[in-house]
Amino acid sequence: MLKVALIAHDKKKLDLAMFVKEWKEVFEKCELFATRTTGKIIEEKIGLKVNKLKSGPYGGDLQIGALIVNGEIDFVVFLRDPLTAQPHEPDVSALLRVCDVHNIPLATNLSTAEGLVLEIKRKLEGG
Repeated sequence: MLKVALIAHDKKKLDLAMFVKEWKEVFEKCELFATRTTGKIIEEKIGLKVNKLKSGPYGGDLQIGALIVNGEIDFVVFLRDPLTAQPHEPDVSALLRVCDVHNIPLATNLSTAEGLVLEIKRKLEGG
């Protein structure tokens, strides 16, 4: 089963929820991980089971980074808000760097997320 991490800054949480809802038939075939608030929204609004970690500012981004380091995440969708300063920006940067170091596909906006989910769908179909 493919393991997907879902993360979104506050102003992007609704966008991520709508995106996951649109692609629910793909995401329901994956094991999902998310930072706390994002995971709660996806569980409550879309009805998918999510392994919820700490909230991003409280170490959730770093927890997902640790899962990546341990080979436990296959894809990351992280909808970032590039126009708002984030108090945990060093954690965000560390997560992005870990994705690069471990060659984990990472989407940071809706356009790249769509490309990523199409790849997930292809892999799930045996391609």
